Amino acid sequence: MKTRNHNRSAEHKVKTERAPGLNNPQGGETFDIYQQVTNQIIEAMETSQGQGRRLWDSQPSLPLNLSTGKPYSGMNILILWSASLSHGYRSPYWLTYKQAEAMGGQVRKGEHGTACVFYKPWESQETNSETGETETKTGAVLKSFRVFNLDQVDGIEAPATEARAPFEVLADAERLLQHTPAPIIEGGHQACYIPSRDEIRLPARETFINPEAFYSTACHEMTHASGHKSRLDRNLSGRFGDEAYAMEELVAELGAAFLCAEVGILPATRADHAHYLANWVRVLRSDRKAIFTAAAAASKAAAYIKGHAEARTEAA
Repeated sequence: MKTRNHNRSAEHKVKTERAPGLNNPQGGETFDIYQQVTNQIIEAMETSQGQGRRLWDSQPSLPLNLSTGKPYSGMNILILWSASLSHGYRSPYWLTYKQAEAMGGQVRKGEHGTACVFYKPWESQETNSETGETETKTGAVLKSFRVFNLDQVDGIEAPATEARAPFEVLADAERLLQHTPAPIIEGGHQACYIPSRDEIRLPARETFINPEAFYSTACHEMTHASGHKSRLDRNLSGRFGDEAYAMEELVAELGAAFLCAEVGILPATRADHAHYLANWVRVLRSDRKAIFTAAAAASKAAAYIKGHAEARTEAA
C-alpha cells in the first residue's frame, strides 16, 4: 500500500513486515519464545515417549480460560496440554494471575505460570535516507503471557460438568466421519489415506481395541485428506524437504488430537508412536519454528473438517 501527501515534498509509503522472533521495535521481552516453546514441546514428547504416552493424552478437552469461557487455540493448545502432562494438572481451566484475583481466588505461593503466546501488531515510521520518503512499516511480533491452571489456584471451584454417556461421545465423533471430505472405506488391514484416489482406508471398526482408537485413527487420516490439492493444498516439502513426511505426520497427529478434543474423546496411542516421536523430535530440534507451523496447519485442518461436517449436517 502506498499513500501520497501532496502537501509535502516527501512521499509516504506503507510496508508490511513480519518481525523476527521478539525483535520488537516498540520494545518487549528479549528471550526467544519460539525456542522456549519448541524446547517445552520436545521435553514433553521425550517424557511421553518414555511413558509410552502422547503429550495430549492427559486432556480430554480443549484448554479453556475460566474467566472468559473461551477455548485456547493453535499453539497455545499444545503448550497447555504439554504443561498439564508435565505437572499432572487435571483441570482444563486456566487463568491469568489478575483473572484469578478478580474471581476471588489466589495462586498458591511458589506456583509458576505457563507462558502462552500471541501476536501483537506493531507500527513504526522511518525515513528513507536515499529517497527522503517516510515509510510506515507494520507487522506483528510474538509476545507471551502467563496463565495458571486451576489446580494451582485456591478459592475457585471448577464449574460443574454433565457426565456424558460413552455412546454420545462416539456419536459426536461419528458425525465427523459421516461428513468427511474424502470417502472412508472400512475393511482390510491398513489405515491410510490414498491421495491418488482421494480416499481413506480403515480396518473394520470392530477390530480396533476400543472406539477411541477407531475414531482417533479416522481423525488422523481425515487430517491427511484435508491437505489434498482440492482442499487446503498443504505441501510442506518446500520448507522441510526430506523431513516433509515427518512433518505431515505430525500435522495429522495434532489435527487428530484437536478433533478428538472437540468431540470429547481421548485419542488412542499408535503402535508406532515411539518411531514417530523420534522423527518429530529430530525435526523440531533442527527448526525452532516447526512446531508452530505444524500446530497452525493442524488447527486449520481441524477447522476445515469440522466446518465441512457442520455445513453438510445443516444441508441434510
